Amino acid sequence: MGKSYREELVGVFGDPIDENPTVVVAQDAFEKLGIPYRYITVNVKAEDLKDALRALTALNFKGIHLTIPHKVAALPYLDSISEEAAIMGAVNTVVVKDGKLRGENTDGKGFMKSLENAGVALEGKKVTMLGAGGAARAIAVELCRAGIGELVILNRSETRGRELLETIRKHFDLKTSYEKWDHTMAIDADTDILVNTTSIGLYPDVDARPDIVFDTITDRMVVCDVIPNHPHTQLLKEAEKRGARTLDGLGMLINQCVESIYYWTGEVADAGSMKDALAREYGIDVHY
Repeated sequence: MGKSYREELVGVFGDPIDENPTVVVAQDAFEKLGIPYRYITVNVKAEDLKDALRALTALNFKGIHLTIPHKVAALPYLDSISEEAAIMGAVNTVVVKDGKLRGENTDGKGFMKSLENAGVALEGKKVTMLGAGGAARAIAVELCRAGIGELVILNRSETRGRELLETIRKHFDLKTSYEKWDHTMAIDADTDILVNTTSIGLYPDVDARPDIVFDTITDRMVVCDVIPNHPHTQLLKEAEKRGARTLDGLGMLINQCVESIYYWTGEVADAGSMKDALAREYGIDVHY
């Protein structure tokens, strides 16, 4: 048989998407695994999502990542979704098999792995979450599964905030509340973990800061941000000034991609090598 010049296709759909660095870790993983896969970063507008997803089978894609604003919007266009993704009400990974599209969610697993690797304890802890979108849904469900004691949701859209609140109350027995984020919010003093799941601080708006009272962040808190580019967000800088421990979004990006690659290829990617690839890309130390 002659040499094959064809590569299996995967990638990411989003808008905006130019700043998304997942291609760096994905291509490193494929090269280390020695498999002919190509990760493609594609700008897909909200109104074009249905057509873009339909095109996956015609183009023989193995799968696709979904990021802002598609994680919830994609649900009606999929043939099936996993039980976990159904509870979360969001997907970030689509697997193409036998001409069908199956939705999975690896965001929460990726976030939890980054917390585990950093030695952050979760049992009985109080978590305050900024946002209630696709990433927030996945992270909230996984945090509740891990045994946190309380979840406070801050979100501008009351509809989305209460939807997430009801999802958590339906599936988990823990103290949960929603507060409408329509003013500069103070963070409860007894918060153990503060998580930003919004797009605030995402490139090119790297100087954007969440509308919170930064002086209510204390040195007893762990402050996490899911933003991968640039990872050292204004939120994390402000938290560091006040002595809080911080975790950026690169660990979640690496670990969720490991999970997605397994769904697409059946292979286990080397997270350590992926971490090194990001460190070279950004010129900074990366923890995953």
